[in-house]
This record gives sequence, C-alpha cells and structure tokens, in this order.
Amino acid sequence: MMELRAEKISRDFLRYSAKDGYFTAVAETDFTLAAGTLTAVMGHSGSGKSTLLHILGGLMKPVTGRVLLDETDIYALGEAERDALRRCHIGIAPQRLMSLAALTVRENILLPALLTGQQETAAVRADVLMERLGIRKLASVAPSELSGGELRRVTIARALVTQSGILLADEPTGDLDEENTRSVLSLLRETADAGTAVLLVTHEREAAAYADAAYTMTAGKLDKIA
Repeated sequence: MMELRAEKISRDFLRYSAKDGYFTAVAETDFTLAAGTLTAVMGHSGSGKSTLLHILGGLMKPVTGRVLLDETDIYALGEAERDALRRCHIGIAPQRLMSLAALTVRENILLPALLTGQQETAAVRADVLMERLGIRKLASVAPSELSGGELRRVTIARALVTQSGILLADEPTGDLDEENTRSVLSLLRETADAGTAVLLVTHEREAAAYADAAYTMTAGKLDKIA
C-alpha cells in the first residue's frame, strides 16, 4: 500500500515569446493520492491536468514544493534513482499513445515487467488484462495495425501489468466508445479497490461516478467537488 503526496507544488511555463511572460499550469497545490482510492481530476484541455500528473509521476519537476512517495521526496533523488523508483512503483498511462513498432501488442504490454524483472509473474496478468480490455485476439499483432482505441487499451494494460502501488492515467478513455469507456473505468475502480492509489485525469464528468473523490481543474487551480 503506497501513498503519493504533493506539498505546495506549482509549475509555470514561458509563453511563446519572453515578452508575453509566464502562465501558471499548476497553481500552488496540496494533493494526496491514498492507497485503495480512485481520484478523478476533471477539466478542459489546457487546464493543467496533464502537468499535474507529470509532476506527481516524477516526470516534471515542480517550480515549488515537493512530491513524496510514502516518505521519499522523489525530486530530491538523482535522475537515475527517480527513474528506478518510477519503474518499480508508479504505473503511467500517458495521454499520448506510444508503442514500440518492433514489438507485438503483448510484448509492448510486458515491457515494464521486463525492465523490472517481473516478466514471468506478469505474463498471466498480461493475458488477463488483454482479455478484459478486448484486445486478446491482437496479442501477436504489430502496433501499426491497431486503431487509436485499440492502442489506448494497450497503453492501459501496459500501465497495469506490473501492479504498481500508484497508477496515473491521463485521459484513458479519450479514444474509446461508450462500452469500452465503461470497461476501462470499471477496471480502474477494481484496481483501486485492490489497494492501488489511482489518479484518473479526464475531461469526462461521468468518470466522477467511479471515483472516491473528484476535483475540477481550471487555469491551474485544483478544487474539490463537494
């Protein structure tokens, strides 16, 4: 059981030209992602949701504040240590669809397990996830032959295959139809119920029905929905 906690984090970015100054992607924020909970962060494109996820996942250092995985300050670690910690403890399903063209669907899903030495134990789980997500028949197919929705489900399976203590999912239903959206949201709910701390970043308000807590994000400011 793991907890991810952000304390007073913020992030600014320079606009297209220096004369236009900076804009705030994440205003000063405290945020806790507890074990066994599903938390949804909703908002329009450009509201700062993905930046928040990247900071929490150890991918983007905040300008202020710190991020604690249990009691480890992840940005106080060196880059190699932080990468190792993320591989072992944080599963990330990014908004951008990424896969290695030289690998099959199943091999892409198993890649995180290969990097952490868990490939034997993860093999059965990969098959279960593919079945659950409706992509089992595509196991030996190259990613180039998949639709956007199929690639999205491969990305989700890859993030789940090592059963990390933390799962960060960025718009995991963005390319999916209604039936597959419900399937993915149900799977994330079950993942949280099994003890994982799950963050769901989405623009779909119906996702809040699956969450223990829901927030809206507007212009970098995070507000809890009552």
